Amino acid sequence: MIDSKTKFGHFDNDNYEYVITDPFTPSPWINYLGNDGFHGLISNTAGGYTFFRDPKFRRLTRYRYNNVPVDTGGRYFYISDGDDAWSLAGRPMDTVLDKYECRHGMGYSRFLSRKNDVEAKATCFVPLNTTAEVYMVSLENTGAKSKQLSMFSFLEWCLWNAEDDATNFQRNLSTGEVEISESTLFHKTEFRERRNHYAFYHVNHELSGFDTCRDSFLGPYRGMHNPLVVETGKSNNSHAHGFSPIASHHLKVDLAPGEKTSFVFVMGYCELANDEKWARPGVINKKPAEALIHRFDTTEKAQAALDDLHRYWQDLLGKCVVKTPDSAFDTSINIWNQYQNMVTFNLSRSASFYESGIGRGMGFRDSNQDTIGFTHMVPNKVRERILDLSATQKPDGSAFHQYQPLTKKGNANIGGNFNDDPMWLVLSTCNYIKETGDYAILDELVPFNNDETDSGTHFEHLHRAFNHVVNNLGPHGLPLIGRADWNDCLNLNCFSTDPNESFQTTQRGASDIAESLMIAGQFVLYGEEFAVLCDKTGHSELALTCRAHTDKMREAINTHGWDGEWFLRAYDARGNKVGSNDNQEGKIFIESQGFCVMAGVGTDNGRAKKAMDSVAEHLVTDYGIMLQQPAFSGYDKYLGEISSYPPGYKENAGIFCHNNPWIIISEAMLHNPDRSLAYFSKLCPTYLQDKQALRRSEPYVYSQMVAGADSAVPGQAKNSWLTGTASWSYYAAVQYILGIRPDYDGLRISPCVPAEWQEINVKRTFRGARYDIDIVNDVSDASVGDDHTGECNTSNTSDSTKPCVTASRISIVVDGNALIGNLIPFAEFSGDHKVVVTLTK
Repeated sequence: MIDSKTKFGHFDNDNYEYVITDPFTPSPWINYLGNDGFHGLISNTAGGYTFFRDPKFRRLTRYRYNNVPVDTGGRYFYISDGDDAWSLAGRPMDTVLDKYECRHGMGYSRFLSRKNDVEAKATCFVPLNTTAEVYMVSLENTGAKSKQLSMFSFLEWCLWNAEDDATNFQRNLSTGEVEISESTLFHKTEFRERRNHYAFYHVNHELSGFDTCRDSFLGPYRGMHNPLVVETGKSNNSHAHGFSPIASHHLKVDLAPGEKTSFVFVMGYCELANDEKWARPGVINKKPAEALIHRFDTTEKAQAALDDLHRYWQDLLGKCVVKTPDSAFDTSINIWNQYQNMVTFNLSRSASFYESGIGRGMGFRDSNQDTIGFTHMVPNKVRERILDLSATQKPDGSAFHQYQPLTKKGNANIGGNFNDDPMWLVLSTCNYIKETGDYAILDELVPFNNDETDSGTHFEHLHRAFNHVVNNLGPHGLPLIGRADWNDCLNLNCFSTDPNESFQTTQRGASDIAESLMIAGQFVLYGEEFAVLCDKTGHSELALTCRAHTDKMREAINTHGWDGEWFLRAYDARGNKVGSNDNQEGKIFIESQGFCVMAGVGTDNGRAKKAMDSVAEHLVTDYGIMLQQPAFSGYDKYLGEISSYPPGYKENAGIFCHNNPWIIISEAMLHNPDRSLAYFSKLCPTYLQDKQALRRSEPYVYSQMVAGADSAVPGQAKNSWLTGTASWSYYAAVQYILGIRPDYDGLRISPCVPAEWQEINVKRTFRGARYDIDIVNDVSDASVGDDHTGECNTSNTSDSTKPCVTASRISIVVDGNALIGNLIPFAEFSGDHKVVVTLTK
């Protein structure tokens, strides 16, 4: 058992890095490389894989999930020094190093290792706008004696389709093909047929040998931890014919005392037009690879590309920089949360060390939500993503639940009928327009179901999303849940007793009874947002119609969705309550509390406060807020997958982190800063550095799930990186705790911060304008400013927390000019401006 107080690494904020000092972390701690469709996953010991655009259909390198030993397959460099051999990144060889360090940074990872007076370094990254990974490797003799070393590179090619590669062995063990050209090893499996793409691995140095056949490199019945070639110190110059192709360079390196030498390795991907595939019969056209190699054939060129990557990330992260009295808050918001937002935006839920990249594709609800943490960084990419998602919407306003990134078409195998999906398109679009002022996106013609013969404006897509809810209401006037709402594991129309069925795609009956309170709150929140957008774009009659529907839904929630102390979660297919005090298990759920309160339901009659107090009483733990309580002790076919998990894990009373920010936002809206920040700090990884061994997952990014109070190991985290927790946590922290909120006409300031945060600075780029915002929390002086709280105004302040200064007075001065209200109008302030916000008791 690992000591729970052990630390495996620390933050280096000056360099935007997390420094890992032990190769044997509780689980592989990974980073992401790449941009613009070319991506790699890399662990703290260089495990992982690379793909172009689609991790299923364009997998370049092979990786073995759930393998023993864990984290098998990657970008390996073996170093042989006499009788000793070791791995540059700490694994897969078992040799104990004299020193080890991995630094995960923004789009790159650095490795440093030392053994027997040999210091090895490697920096791995994907240059901007490039379909290649570059590895800058150096070896230095730090001792007093000369060294005669051999270095062997190694990676294993995947045969493109990752699912087929892992299953269709009767074919795949006969198809592997390679070419060797000096220091470049080409992977051309299936190139002779329907494929127009190949991969290569190059080093800018003359070779002492090579291998392209895995069996030859490893030797009989050996693993990557003890390759025969490394043991003998000599490559076999093997050619893969049918069997598993790899790429390994052998470099002999002689180093005098104090001498250092460097290499640049490039692993790249090339596509060609069909009539340009061949240089001559049987020989691939290598010109695209040669051009790509030439861009990085010296250390100086590679370093220049790395410097460009650094500047790119400094610019992105510089668009919103906060300084508060809380360094853990700042580290998350300024660096790692934004970085995770970008990674999650790029990949949705398709490729992590928990998602194999084979099944899920890009989620409709996931990808829409991911944009809210990313729009301020690269709005043009968000615009493209929103329109891609819009094109997977069906004519009736519903949507394919997923789409494949290579084709951008809906995944018919998963289908739709997840009834929360449509309204997320309203959230992403309105958030995008507030950030950019780009109303023109609403006029873009977008096909339904990717059918160019049936198109409508993007505004029409939003209208149909709204109407999909209106047209799919149940007996209580609440939205029908369909296959599921946000919680894919609450399957009220499945009734499965067959272990071979999918909970989420199996449906029995007409699905016309089971209703969702979560969707009800979502519809009120984003339905009213759509009504505002209608007003802004001249659709005033439609706005009135929309508000009539949201008012009716608000009434339905109050009439049929309140259980006395909290909001119900749902009605099942038999019309029975779910998430009621009348239930034996699953009495209270988090989702409907968060969404109903965020929608403002119950702020006028005390129910919102009661719901949040019930969350605090029943769901809050030391590690976050549980999804529901009590946990389900047995399987219930009328609830579905949620009851199939052991108590305390995933959706069965686990801390499913994605929904915790909904409570953080709700408490901020009710003027409870201490509760809001306390919940944030329970969830945010930068606050949890003393729990590294307990949590197991990466201590610099959010995880999807943390084990709840009913589990065997409360606080243990799983499913890191690709989670909506990232975008929602950023959204909650910046827009509701700090209260820096984009709006259609400008930037709205409405902080909800604890009394001890007396001075805050936020530097925010907004539509090209740059605002340097000082927030002065002057709780001792009530003589300044207007009694104005903007969107947070409510009389329901919780008695259980300290008074929130946001519930009192806000004074805003821009360049010495006092504003009325809490909106900085962009039309008046579109340049560089100094803003002073004073909060008074």
